[in-house]
Amino acid sequence: MVSAVVLTHNEKKNIERCLQALSFCDEIVVLDDNSTDATIDIAQKMKAKMVKRTSKGNFSEQRNFALTEVKGDWILFVDADEIVTNELKKSILENIVKDSPIVYYIKRRDFFWGKELQYGETAKARNKGIIRLVKKNSGVWRGLVHEEFIFSGESGKLSGFLDHYPHQSLKEFIYDINAYSTIRAKELLQQGKQPHIREILLYPFGKFLLTYLIYLGFLDGPAGFCYAFMMSFHSFLVRAKVYQYVKIDRKT
Repeated sequence: MVSAVVLTHNEKKNIERCLQALSFCDEIVVLDDNSTDATIDIAQKMKAKMVKRTSKGNFSEQRNFALTEVKGDWILFVDADEIVTNELKKSILENIVKDSPIVYYIKRRDFFWGKELQYGETAKARNKGIIRLVKKNSGVWRGLVHEEFIFSGESGKLSGFLDHYPHQSLKEFIYDINAYSTIRAKELLQQGKQPHIREILLYPFGKFLLTYLIYLGFLDGPAGFCYAFMMSFHSFLVRAKVYQYVKIDRKT
């Protein structure tokens, strides 16, 4: 039995096509973080099981909580702006009958400004994949944001892609990196990390050079430049927010 888990917060533009692609699953659980748009109504009309829970900026806790709400032996984690392709669906159904791996990596391809990004920031997820299909009781999620599944055992890799359509407009992109950089800054603070002013200035520049030039982001054209620039800006915001909290806010 396969249970799909979808984390949502104001995803009315994405949730319907996401859930349609999950129709092969035996159960779909939508874990909603205080949506104020039509996300919940759409999900309920599509017969998904609705669970409401405030994330408080901790996505691992959301995912771990979802593990307690599902009935399936296998759990497929999908974000609302992602779509399971037919090839991936077939691969999932073929592999869950096997006994060896307890988790599976799924390749994800990102689409931005109507173009598939094949290089730069997103190349690792496209080529290596990310863990999204896990056997129940095989591990736990860790990290506030950009969370990882921690497990001990054998892993496998599925064929097919998970198609990802994040922040399709610059307005959405800026909103997202502002929100996620705040969560990441809090995580660094919890770890006791205090970036020096040099790191705030140099790390984003170094990341841009790495993703745009070394990882060949320039081959993705204007979309590749924009993506590399915005993710470098995200790195700047993370470290600047930590610096502000440690060096400025605590003194006022």
